[in-house]
Amino acid sequence: MPIEDLAREHVVSASPETSVPELAQQMRDESVGSVVISDDDIPTGIVTDRDLTTRVLAEETASTDQTAEDVMSTDLCAVGPDAGFYEAAEVMSENGVRRLPVCDENDELVGIITADDLTELLANESQQLASVIQAQRAEY
Repeated sequence: MPIEDLAREHVVSASPETSVPELAQQMRDESVGSVVISDDDIPTGIVTDRDLTTRVLAEETASTDQTAEDVMSTDLCAVGPDAGFYEAAEVMSENGVRRLPVCDENDELVGIITADDLTELLANESQQLASVIQAQRAEY
């Protein structure tokens, strides 16, 4: 199954100039744990709820003085829409990330895939396999 089918089409994104409080409000309002930071629809970084905790709250800095550019992770990993489950899982594992932007051939953001999405896919596939096994099992 291509990641494109699994990636969330509703991706929360913001510009590098977006204030930290605005990012936190977006996460709360959209019930997400990250905001992809993009410049002209090209992802340049990501701010996660963990980034806000470790780079703002733990440092006791004034959040109103900071922007996405100040707290975002810039070592962004991404996959194309044709990537498969294993490729996405491998990129996440190798880079220690739980959220993976999906970008088209022009490097424009088209979705995001999370570790939770991959886990849910595995659970659904396991459930389907269990249904096949149950259907084929002899009655006892």
